Amino acid sequence: MIYRLIGLLGLLALIVGVVVLTGPQRESIAPATSGGPLHDPGYSALQAHLIQTGVDGHPEYTLDAAQIQQRPVEDLVELQQVRLKFRDVSGNEWHARAATGELAQDSGLVRLAGDVHVTGVMPGTDEPAEMISEHLAYDSNAEVLSTSDPVTLLMSGRQLSATGMVASLKGHQVQLESAVHGSFAP
Repeated sequence: MIYRLIGLLGLLALIVGVVVLTGPQRESIAPATSGGPLHDPGYSALQAHLIQTGVDGHPEYTLDAAQIQQRPVEDLVELQQVRLKFRDVSGNEWHARAATGELAQDSGLVRLAGDVHVTGVMPGTDEPAEMISEHLAYDSNAEVLSTSDPVTLLMSGRQLSATGMVASLKGHQVQLESAVHGSFAP
């Protein structure tokens, strides 16, 4: 009787095995896609140090930020507590700092915001200068600093205030747009 029971259990196990192995294969469950690309959250970093190089391999500017966050959909990188360093065509070093900023990828454009201060030596004058505004953009390709907001230019004891400015470091020219006011120390 025990031999029959063992034989029956063996036959049953064989039948179950054959059914399982020869039955239809289950499809793996894959996430449904809508045909569009998956969401790319981008990269982020703390205490970031970025170096933008030109086609010649030399640095166009260096950028330090307490925090960066890429927004790939807009091709932007958001910046917090920004420090920017670059050289003009005369070799003069410029420094900029701001509370926040945006880096437009593959454009050479850095937009700064929040208590923006830019310091350097004005090309052709050898005099230190400081530009102060709430918003300011730096185009590394054209070597232009610009803003449409109120701006203060401090240079050699002189203070000029205006609304809007375009400073071409390559062209050795600063153009104040409108509402220009100035004071000159003796």
